[in-house]
Amino acid sequence: MNPTTYTPTSDASPPFPWLVADIGGSNARFAWVTHLDAISHVRTLSVNEYASPIEASEQYLRDLSTELGAGYQAPRCAAFAVATAVNEEQIRFTNSHWNFTKSSVKAALGLERFLVINDFEALALSLPKLQANQLRSDGALPLKQGTLAVIGPGTGLGVGSVIQTAHGWVALPGEGGHTTLAATDEFESAILSQVRKEYSHISAERFLSGIGIPVLYRAIAQTLKVDPNNYNTETIVEKALNGLDPVCVKTLDVFCALLGSFAGNVALIVGARSGVYIGGGIVPRLGDFFFNSRFREKFNAKGRLSSYLSSIPVALITDTLAALSGAALAIEQSHAEQAK
Repeated sequence: MNPTTYTPTSDASPPFPWLVADIGGSNARFAWVTHLDAISHVRTLSVNEYASPIEASEQYLRDLSTELGAGYQAPRCAAFAVATAVNEEQIRFTNSHWNFTKSSVKAALGLERFLVINDFEALALSLPKLQANQLRSDGALPLKQGTLAVIGPGTGLGVGSVIQTAHGWVALPGEGGHTTLAATDEFESAILSQVRKEYSHISAERFLSGIGIPVLYRAIAQTLKVDPNNYNTETIVEKALNGLDPVCVKTLDVFCALLGSFAGNVALIVGARSGVYIGGGIVPRLGDFFFNSRFREKFNAKGRLSSYLSSIPVALITDTLAALSGAALAIEQSHAEQAK
């Protein structure tokens, strides 16, 4: 994948209005941009209810046209932040039935400019502009300098980073959620052994995601010699937070611990000494459970590099619109690059 560079806002931005979207495995969040740094008319549509992003985009625009009336104008530019690898003309989602070609969306929506970027590339682009009221931390906030990383358990598991250079911030997309998950203690080894009976490769996403939490729950139940229930992620999280099921509580505890260990790995790999952000749709729902969990303990537990990790600030992104802002920034910077 090609890195994306964020440069300061250009005085000559592409023509407004813009359509931006943050598309995951379960939901597609659309928004409207009529001037710089302003995201409005946000609406979330279910991926399962539409055949492709074209139909979902058209529904969003029809609803917006009705809402705005005579003030509505068709979008001139659009950027989709998508939860899959972006390499070719054809975009296929990892965790949903959606697929499309860039040219088909551009033609169907009558766009002058259309960008497709990885969703965590968009989220990474937003990091340098996030403010304290968009974050939660139990310590110092990340610095707006150097290298920053973001990890986000949602339907899948996203990973991205952004690096400050002499030419601006460079966002680096990747598919880090599919790297091999490592155990850090005997219990984690036991649950990995359970899952290996079903899967030859256990990625971080296999446990640390909406699709993965039920897999983790079943493996923990089997390791504890308890018959697992057919719980989905929402039920597991709810029962854990309310203390209604000890296996669910254990599942959420191990989830936070594994996420901490994985986040520490990412910080070491990309050199994110200025800060690590946790995004996605799952962790913000955990509230105090997350901040009281073993996340930070496992994040720091890297042997001789523990002091390196312990000095890195970690913050939870509470603003669900951050990736939409990153998609809008991608339109700005694409225009600036072409204008050079």
